[in-house]
This record gives sequence, C-alpha cells and structure tokens, in this order.
Amino acid sequence: MALLPLAGILPLAGAAQAQGRQDFALVNRTGYQINEIYVGPTSSDSWGRDILGNNVLADRRTFNVRFGSRTQACQWDIKVVYDDGDTSEFRQIDLCSVSKVTLFWNRQAGTTRFVTE
Repeated sequence: MALLPLAGILPLAGAAQAQGRQDFALVNRTGYQINEIYVGPTSSDSWGRDILGNNVLADRRTFNVRFGSRTQACQWDIKVVYDDGDTSEFRQIDLCSVSKVTLFWNRQAGTTRFVTE
C-alpha cells in the first residue's frame, strides 16, 4: 500500500498530528488496474499531477491518499485512468467527512460508481 502526500511532504516527527482531515483510502473494486489517480479541489479546473507516480493500483487493492495539515478545502474531485486508457471522474466528494472511497464497475450499465464510508 503506497502513501503519498498531496500538499507537501509531511515531516516524520509528529506526522500523526500533521495529517490532513481529508486523508482517505481509495479502494479499487472495478476489476481493472488503475494506472493514474488525480485528486483536485472541486473549485479548480486543473487535475495536477498523477499521485500514483510510477505505481499502479491493482484491482482489490487500496491506495492511501494523504493531505498536508494546511489543506483547507473539503470538496474534491477524483479522476482515475485505467490500464486501457479509459477514464472515470467523480465530482464533489466531501473528503472531510469520509475516510474511504471505493470504486465499483457496473458491467451491465457500463459505468463506474463510488461508495464512501
């Protein structure tokens, strides 16, 4: 399981106190590998960088997303890019009130949905 900071590197000492309230676990239950993950504030038109970097998120695996302690926004959008190049976007997720976002693929409808906990 990979841990990457979104808004700066968290210092090792006192990292527990420095975690952002938006930290969450992204669970891939789509049946497909995810090659890229982008998380951006809903208020922005930019996705920023791929937070997976050189890693991938295999089906049934979890990726922990960490924010810096100074991050204030609660509404965030998530974009994932699958290994075949298809993308899914999920808008206006209140990351201040959830700790897990699970992605599911509905083969019959041809859509991806998310469930928060």
